[in-house]
Amino acid sequence: MLADDDTRFRAVQSRDDRFDGWFVTAVTSTGIYCRPSCPAMTPRREHVRFFPSAAAAQRAGFRACKRCRPDATPGSPEWNLRADLVGRAMRLIGDGVVDREGVTGLANRLGYSERHLHRQLVAEVGAGPVAVARAQRAQTARLLLETTGLRITDVAFAAGFASVRQFNDTIRTVFSMTPTQLRRSRRGPAERVSGAIVLRLPYRAPIELDALLRFLGARAVPGVEDWSGDVYTRSLRLPHGPGVVALSAGPGFVRCELRLTDLRDLAAAVQRSRRLLDLDADPVAVHAALGADPLLGPLVRKAPGLRVPGHVDGAEMAMRAVVGQQVSVPAGTRLATRLTEAYGEPLRRPHGAVTRLFPTPDALREAQVGMPAARLRALRAVAGALADGRLDLHPGADRVEAEQRLLELPGIGPWTASYLALRALRDPDVFLPTDVGVRNALDRLGVPSDPASAAALAERWRPWRSYGLLQLWHSLDRKDV
Repeated sequence: MLADDDTRFRAVQSRDDRFDGWFVTAVTSTGIYCRPSCPAMTPRREHVRFFPSAAAAQRAGFRACKRCRPDATPGSPEWNLRADLVGRAMRLIGDGVVDREGVTGLANRLGYSERHLHRQLVAEVGAGPVAVARAQRAQTARLLLETTGLRITDVAFAAGFASVRQFNDTIRTVFSMTPTQLRRSRRGPAERVSGAIVLRLPYRAPIELDALLRFLGARAVPGVEDWSGDVYTRSLRLPHGPGVVALSAGPGFVRCELRLTDLRDLAAAVQRSRRLLDLDADPVAVHAALGADPLLGPLVRKAPGLRVPGHVDGAEMAMRAVVGQQVSVPAGTRLATRLTEAYGEPLRRPHGAVTRLFPTPDALREAQVGMPAARLRALRAVAGALADGRLDLHPGADRVEAEQRLLELPGIGPWTASYLALRALRDPDVFLPTDVGVRNALDRLGVPSDPASAAALAERWRPWRSYGLLQLWHSLDRKDV
């Protein structure tokens, strides 16, 4: 899709919103950068420069367009796809690591020197980690100014700025407006809910949001999660304190209602919610690849916007996956509920049926709960490895290394390791050839379903095997397959 600048310029000429988030367009005659689909008059080719990120455009001295708001697009799907250093770094910066731990903390998590990390990011993204984090803070601040009634001082710290002065200077530089002017420019009144921050999370259409929320709701652990049929709500373990998020479908966006202990956790809560719902995915690219497949094509055309359900906490997902091994979804949920009741932390401010946090790895490393002895040993092994730091499942974890370390633990087989790669590590190219649901779906479609045949079949779906897997699972709920 992004082969060269001529291709990019044609996308700008056609105002193709499929490219929004992949790159930004800067106009030298105006000093403004835009999203590719900006409705303004297309500039002359010699006045146009292309940047891989808003941070790169800002670093070059351009300010954001007031009309198309390029910072309001979904994030680049490239960072979900890439498993290299740059992709891992971008996911961690999105989670707020630079704001909380600085560049030193980011480099330590990735296992590289600060100098090498900076060099790689500048080469690939057009800006170093500090500039990328600054662009994210500006984007978060604009979102809050335009969609909430938070005081401007609270917006500054919720967006991750260290001071109000730094906040004011950044907003003026990036948007050529003061925070007060940005607030006055918002479109429509802010939605107000007592004790909560209500945001609109953008995505690339199409999206099968109902199917995604039903998937999460069917696996909801009482106390930690709640599913009303329209709204999915869950507790969040965040860096500065617990929170609760409620997610539901809005007209062209996901409605996100957040209740936070500390406003500094807002950016992390938003990013984790986006990863949970796979909102930065590129469904057009997935459809182009899988829609042409003779087996998956009919399924994709009926559900073109299926997303891969992620998770808000890799450690929690790992422990839940272990207790759910070799049992049905309801049985796994019952075991997870017993763990939560015995070892979970009560919320100081419960919200409806959401009253607890899922237990920490440290709390479960010596857990005593009724389940087969082998599975209990596996749970304790995973919890211990997570608590000791021998196993990392954070957004910037090395996917290959994490899977290898999982397979070294007692009681963890290929299915569990791959399932965690799918949901906790957000790998878009995972397939589960031994999965019962996969075998049932292939049987219904009239093709060989043994693991070897299934694995061979899925090879033609790379690098989107995770989405092919979701299409197979989803087909089991359809009556017209």
